[in-house]
Amino acid sequence: MKIALGLGCDRGTPAATIAQCIAEALTACGSSLAEVVAVASIDLKADEAGFAELAAAYGWRIRYYSAAELAAVSVPNPSETVRRYTGTPSVSEAAALLAAGVDSSQLLIEKHRRRGPDGKNATVSIARIS
Repeated sequence: MKIALGLGCDRGTPAATIAQCIAEALTACGSSLAEVVAVASIDLKADEAGFAELAAAYGWRIRYYSAAELAAVSVPNPSETVRRYTGTPSVSEAAALLAAGVDSSQLLIEKHRRRGPDGKNATVSIARIS
């Protein structure tokens, strides 16, 4: 199976917290890092150090979408809080769906959140690539 990860996080979330969130989400849907072929987030996070560190460690090229592109995607868990900060009601779910090129019926993990020891949050959504 090939999968796409959609990533979101608080500004300055450590790579370790994001990696733990990804590992938990992969375990929850019975997938592995070897199945990840696409990774995406919002363009506001293009300079996020934690994402850059993980991309380097796993050899990923992260695709960054604009808020408008993400907002055009129908997701099961839109958030007004996310919209207030980013301009779109979804980052991780919408990014996973766009990266996978599928609709929400292909979400394996809708929205998995992990709070790190420093209080920073990471969010991961996983979509199956057809």
